[in-house]
Amino acid sequence: MMNLPLRPTRPSTRSVFHTTLLAAALALSLAACGGGSDSPPPAVPLPDTAFSLQVLHVADMDSGGDLVTNAKGLSALVQRFRADMPNNTVFLSSGDNYIPGPFFNASDDASLNPELVASGAGRGDIEILNLMGLQASAVGNHDLDLGTNFFAGLINFSTNSSGSVTWRGAQFPYLSSNLTFTSDSNLVSLASAANDGAEAATLKNKLARYTVITVNGERIGVVGASTPTLPSITSVGNIGVAPSGADVGDIDKLVAEIQPSVKALTDQGINKIVLLAHMQQLQVEQQLATRLRGVDLIIAGGSNTGLYDANDRVRPGDTNGGVYPLRYTSPANEPVLVVNVDADYKYLGRIVLPFDAQGRVITDKLDINLNGAWATDTDGLARAGLTVADAQPGVVAITDKIQAVIAAKDGNLFGAASVYLEGDRVLVRNQETNLGNLTAEANLAYAQTLDGSTTLSLKNGGGIRSSLGSVDAPPGSTTGVKGITRANPTVNKQAGDISQLDIEFALRFNNGLSLLSVTPAELKALLEHGVSDWLVNSTQGKFPQIAGLRFSFDPTQAAGSRVRTIVVDDPDGNGPLTGPEVVYAQGAFTPEVAARTYRMVTLGFLANGGDAYPFAALSAPNRNNLASASGNLFTTPGSEQNAFSSHMANRYPRLTPYGVADTAAAADTRIQNLSVRADSLPQSN
Repeated sequence: MMNLPLRPTRPSTRSVFHTTLLAAALALSLAACGGGSDSPPPAVPLPDTAFSLQVLHVADMDSGGDLVTNAKGLSALVQRFRADMPNNTVFLSSGDNYIPGPFFNASDDASLNPELVASGAGRGDIEILNLMGLQASAVGNHDLDLGTNFFAGLINFSTNSSGSVTWRGAQFPYLSSNLTFTSDSNLVSLASAANDGAEAATLKNKLARYTVITVNGERIGVVGASTPTLPSITSVGNIGVAPSGADVGDIDKLVAEIQPSVKALTDQGINKIVLLAHMQQLQVEQQLATRLRGVDLIIAGGSNTGLYDANDRVRPGDTNGGVYPLRYTSPANEPVLVVNVDADYKYLGRIVLPFDAQGRVITDKLDINLNGAWATDTDGLARAGLTVADAQPGVVAITDKIQAVIAAKDGNLFGAASVYLEGDRVLVRNQETNLGNLTAEANLAYAQTLDGSTTLSLKNGGGIRSSLGSVDAPPGSTTGVKGITRANPTVNKQAGDISQLDIEFALRFNNGLSLLSVTPAELKALLEHGVSDWLVNSTQGKFPQIAGLRFSFDPTQAAGSRVRTIVVDDPDGNGPLTGPEVVYAQGAFTPEVAARTYRMVTLGFLANGGDAYPFAALSAPNRNNLASASGNLFTTPGSEQNAFSSHMANRYPRLTPYGVADTAAAADTRIQNLSVRADSLPQSN
C-alpha cells in the first residue's frame, strides 16, 4: 500500500500527546479535590461540532419493483430533508442509475416528449435524478450495459439540426478514480483531465475521477470508484479498468488506484471526503474503509444490501443486512463510516455528519433520529410527515407517463405459475432456483425446435434480475410472505398470471440465444468456471442456472476442482440420449462418453465472453446465433424473453400453471452444493 501523508489539517501526534497530558492532569486535580476511588471517572467532553453536513444518497435503481411509486416517494423525502438543512446538504448516488428494462425502455415513447424534449430510452431515469438535484454519481456496471456510445448519449446533451437542445443529459458528473475514460473514443470528449477536482456544478454532462462540492463555504471532496470486475459483467468498450486481470481481487492494488484522488483533495486542504464506491459486494467497501486514508464516508453500491438503524422501517420482503452506518477506523486512526441502502428508489439514505474543527466525524454525536434508511412507501413517508402528494411535480409527470406506457404490457399474458418464482439476487447467484430452472428450460425448449439434438442449457444467474411473484406482510407481521403474481383486474390479469411486464422485469437484458457444441471436458470447464468464486451469500453473476443436466460441486475444494459429478439428462426422450448419462464422477470422465459432443444453448452474452466464461476456448463450437446478443425486442425470435414467453404460454397456461416450488440449497437436486448436503449425484431428479 502506498505511504501517503495524513491530512494537513488533522492534529499531529505531538498535539494529541499534549491533549492527553492535559486530560491526565485534570483527572489528578479532580481526585485531589475529594473524588474518591468509588467516584465515576469524569466525563470526557465531546469536541464541538464545527460543521454539520447532511448527505442524502441512493444506489442501484436497477432491479424492478414499483419504480413509479418509489421514485415519487423518494422525491418527496429529498425535498423535505433538503429543506431541513438547505445550506448544508449534498445528494449523491453510488451508481447503477438505470438498467435496460420496461421502466428504462418506456422513455422511448413519444408521449414523454414534453418532459424530455425528445424521448429516448433511459432519459426518464436520468431526468428523474436531475429533477431531484443529484450532484454526483459513481459509474456502476449497469450504467454501461448498452455500451459506451449509449452511455455517452445519456450523459451528454444533444441538439437538433437547428442547434436547439433536444436532451440536456446528466446535470451531474459521473465519477470513477480507477477507470480511464480517455481511452474510449465515445467518452474521451467528456473526460478532460481538467475535470478532476473541478466543482461538480461545472461538470454537468462530464466524467471525472473526483470533484468538489462547496456547501455553505466548506469544500467537500467526492471521489468515485467502480468494481474492477466491470470487463466481465458489462460492456466497457475501451475504458481502461484498474486493477485488471489477475490483480482484479487485490484490495491493496484497488486502494492504490483510489488513494491518489483522495490525496489530491487533501493536498488542497480539503478534509471532508466522501467516496462513492460501486463495488458490487459490501465486503469490498468494508475493506476499503480500513485501508484508505483521508476518507470520512463511503457510500457503497451494487450489492443491494440494506443497512438500517433501530428507528428505520424495513419494508415487507426486504432483508436487514446490517447496522446503518457501519463504523471503521482508517490506518491513520480516523473514523470512517460505510452506508448503503437497498435498490429501486425503495429507500433514501440520510446521514448527518458532525465534523470537528480538524474535519473528523464525531461519531458519538451521530443522531439515530435523523440518520438511516428512510422507506419511500406510504408508511415510510408517514414517518417523515409526508404523503405521495408531496412528490416533486416533475417527477410525477415523468413517472405517470412511464406507468401508462408499461401498464398495457401487464395485460399481455403468457402462462401462469401457482408458486413464487425465485429470482432473488443472492439466491440465483448462489444456488439452483425454480426460476433459474424454468428459464433455462425455456431456452432449451426453444433451441430444440431448431436443432433437435440440443441437450444442454446454461445461463448465468446474474441475467435474472427479479422474481416473478409478490411479497406481502400480514397484519402485525414484520416478515414478508412470498406469493404468486398479483392480479391486475384493469387488464384482465389474474393472480398467478405471467405478463410481458413480469418477463421484461425478470429477464430485462433479453439476451439472444446461441447454440454451441461442447465436449465433456469443456462442459466441466464451463461448470467449474461458474462455481469458481462461490462463497456464502456471494453476488457473482456467473453462477450457472441449467437445464438438461445435473451436477454437484464442493466449494471447499480449490477452484478448478470443485465439480464432483456431472449427469446429462434427456428428460423428454426426443434428444440424442436414451436416459441419464453419467459424464463425470469420482475424479474421472466416463470412458463411454469421452468422445461425445453435446449441443448446448447459452446466452449470446456468455458465448461472447461475458462473466469471463471460457466459450472462446471450445475446440469445435459450431456456433449458431439465434438472435443478436443484445438490443432485442420482446417479440424477437431467439431472444430470451421471447423463448420464455412462448414456453410459458405453451407449457403452463392458466389452467395448468407451473407449480414446482423453490427449495432450500440443501434440498436442491439439479445443482447440489456438497457443503450443505450429505448425498451426491447421480440420483433421480
